[in-house]
Amino acid sequence: MTISDYNAAVDAHADGIYRFALKHLRDTDRAKDVVQESFARLWMKVDQVDAAKVKSYLFTTAHHALVDDVRKGARSTRLEDHHDRLQHTQQDQPDLKEVLDAALATLPAIQRSVVLLRDLEGYSYEEIAELVNLNLAQVKVYIYRGRTALKEYIGHLESVL
Repeated sequence: MTISDYNAAVDAHADGIYRFALKHLRDTDRAKDVVQESFARLWMKVDQVDAAKVKSYLFTTAHHALVDDVRKGARSTRLEDHHDRLQHTQQDQPDLKEVLDAALATLPAIQRSVVLLRDLEGYSYEEIAELVNLNLAQVKVYIYRGRTALKEYIGHLESVL
């Protein structure tokens, strides 16, 4: 991979990785850190990565960075986050984006990743299996379980609105 290939990859894939990370983390600063970390790791292996497979490499790297971030965050809980949720409990009509983000937050990290890769980024099952190092059957099961959990959390649209 050449430097111009690297620059083209930044232009082509930075926004997609950012959206993927933002949906996962719901924090713009942490999502930007994941994007930066993904491209930093690509730069470290720029001579080893094939330019044709750079998108797959970047999303796989972003997935691993997200898992690392979630593991790091699981060890520490911010008290302010709990207070924010308590203060905003009374609301007339919930924002659908907020409801979806809250539903996504209830999913385990792997289910959230595969659902977002499939439904937000539009990857095929085979591509997702390659990105997250699972077999095809596992990917299908995780997507099914994730979507089922989202449906149960959100319920009927009439009850949300």
